[in-house]
Amino acid sequence: MLLDILQVAVFVAALIFLTPPLGTFMAHVFSGRRTFLSPVLAPVESAIYRLSGVNPEREMNWKEYVVALMTFNILGFLILLGILLGQGALPLNPQHLEGLKFPLAFNTAISFMTNTNWQAYSGEAALSYFSQTVGLSFQNFASAATGFAAFLALARGMSRSSTSSLGSFWVDLVRSTLYILLPLSLILALVLVSQGVVQNFAPYQTATTITGSEQVIPMGPAASQIAIKQLGTNGGGFFGVNSAHPFENPTPFSNFLELLAILLLPAALCYTFGLLVGDRSQGWVIFAVMLGLLLSGFALSWWAESQVNPLTELSQNMEGKEVRLGVMNSVLWSSATTAASNGSVNAMHDSLSPLAGGVALFNIMLGEIIFGGIGCGLYGMLMYVLLTVFIAGLMVGRSPEYLGKKIEAYEIRLAILVLLVPSALILIGAAIAAVYPAALASLANAGPHGLSEILYAFSSAAGNNGSAFAGLTVDTPFYNYALGVCMFVGRFICLIPVVAIAGSLAQKRRVPPSSGTFPTGGWVFGVLLLSIILLVGALTHLPALTLGPIIEHLLMLQNHSF
Repeated sequence: MLLDILQVAVFVAALIFLTPPLGTFMAHVFSGRRTFLSPVLAPVESAIYRLSGVNPEREMNWKEYVVALMTFNILGFLILLGILLGQGALPLNPQHLEGLKFPLAFNTAISFMTNTNWQAYSGEAALSYFSQTVGLSFQNFASAATGFAAFLALARGMSRSSTSSLGSFWVDLVRSTLYILLPLSLILALVLVSQGVVQNFAPYQTATTITGSEQVIPMGPAASQIAIKQLGTNGGGFFGVNSAHPFENPTPFSNFLELLAILLLPAALCYTFGLLVGDRSQGWVIFAVMLGLLLSGFALSWWAESQVNPLTELSQNMEGKEVRLGVMNSVLWSSATTAASNGSVNAMHDSLSPLAGGVALFNIMLGEIIFGGIGCGLYGMLMYVLLTVFIAGLMVGRSPEYLGKKIEAYEIRLAILVLLVPSALILIGAAIAAVYPAALASLANAGPHGLSEILYAFSSAAGNNGSAFAGLTVDTPFYNYALGVCMFVGRFICLIPVVAIAGSLAQKRRVPPSSGTFPTGGWVFGVLLLSIILLVGALTHLPALTLGPIIEHLLMLQNHSF
């Protein structure tokens, strides 16, 4: 127990310690300032603009920004769809795997394009090396850079005054990838290789077990994809069991690094935000609220997993967990991956205790704003900030303002759209699946646990998380199409209004602070923001959670299982 507590303390300390330097570096990159990588990468950046015909000096208004963003992502979706359908005729396929069927290819292409990385397949059994490295890995970078870009548009909208310009999507895309995602991924991949993560293009190996049976051992370029899947808050595993596989996560040190990588960029982006808007306290308040939510959920999950289960009479629930990692590492990972829209797993969430599984589910249901995915987690939290400012202003009779910009009905309507549409997708999708016979046929468990499996699937899709509760067969036409639609709508129904809000705020004049300005850089605002988040989350999802993990926990205490 003492070692577990020490590891948690080291993890949190590392996250806090790395946030300012990495956040400062990203602020310099996004502002176009010179960094230590500029002598090497600035010529590459200029060459990319020349070859693609992009004028880096030309900025876009919010509509142009959205058009460029959507064009890039839809084109990426179509290319990936073609690769998955035709992988049988493409190179780097030593196992001679056939192309995916259309429903699964459709679901997978949308999944990786939207940074969800939901996987209704097992990577080593379904995808060639070409599909993994060229198709999926490219989208791991592109979808993460898209999240960066949307956040940057909002940050500029909040910091600029009397302008319609929000920067260039193409410049934001290139700089995010070239200066941040690629270098960090290269470093992490090399370290993971040193820990035993496989990185090769060899055919699968056949080994003879001690019982004389033959076992096929999958190979492949895993380390390069694992690095960006964690840093880019993507989460898609190279192998079917994700980071529970020893070829993806072989040692306690690799587990610590991959876990830290999940939260590293989203956390540092809070500090970047403070620098971009000229007020570091704003970034720290948001960081503190996110960290508080993360640690609270983790503490409840760890407590639940450490209680004696009346069904098994065991004090440690090791079902679905790695013996080499233990309960604490499994629960810390489940808390971080669902808080950060990452979706990778090192233990099976379906085997978590009801309360721990409920925490993972609630983290996603909040809208992935506890650090969240790169960029999208922070802009989701900023929607709650705008809502909090608006409510606080109404409560005390002050004009709602944030960073010197008046927050009016137009921004609040769009912010509400961003916050409520994903919740509607979760509840409506789960309601349909709960009564549709073809969807119910996929369930492995009955009762409240079965409902939790359905709720988790639609929450993961709408929240662009990508982790699975397991116990639910999702490679069916219903789930491939239904979850694919949820992933697409959940991503872009949030992203487009956020850029529209940025365009509206950028055109407003900055109002100097006065005695009537509600302060947003201190602990009082942080507590109010936290209260609004929990209130909205509870009002929206508590009934569904009560029918799922909460009632399952109560029934477990009465020796009932599902």
